[in-house]
Amino acid sequence: MTMAAKPEPLEAGTKAPAFTATTFDGKKARLTEYRGTKVALYFYPKDATPGCTKQACNLRDNIDALTAAGIAVIGVSPDDNASHEKFATKHELPFLLIADPDHKVIDKYGVWGEKQNYGKTYMGLQRTTFLIDEIGTIMHVFKRPKTNDHTAEILSKLSQVAEAVVRHV
Repeated sequence: MTMAAKPEPLEAGTKAPAFTATTFDGKKARLTEYRGTKVALYFYPKDATPGCTKQACNLRDNIDALTAAGIAVIGVSPDDNASHEKFATKHELPFLLIADPDHKVIDKYGVWGEKQNYGKTYMGLQRTTFLIDEIGTIMHVFKRPKTNDHTAEILSKLSQVAEAVVRHV
């Protein structure tokens, strides 16, 4: 039996894989609809767990700063739409949550893999955020983002990238 090759991890400078998904309210979400806007596409393991709730609430509480910086937020997890609806409603999340129980988006972004917890190894979603620019190119990959301070990480990286562009002009 031949194992399928694991896709190469996506890195800054590569094109973000396109996707179309349905949100819990029945709307189609397409990455291509965000052309002209930066996107923080964040992958998280599970709705309503402590770390995932902290991360979502940090993004929620700072949505005005992210929007002012031209960044739209989209969350993706392997949970189903019913779970997303409950999570988004309870925490008043003002951004899209995409259900991906079949791993169609998760696999395109290469964020499903081996994890370790309390000495046990298992397969799971690796918490990762992709900062995508206005033309669909990955600007930065946050591997293991800080759940309590993720907005600050995103805005700091955006500022660093902008400074680097100015220095090269």
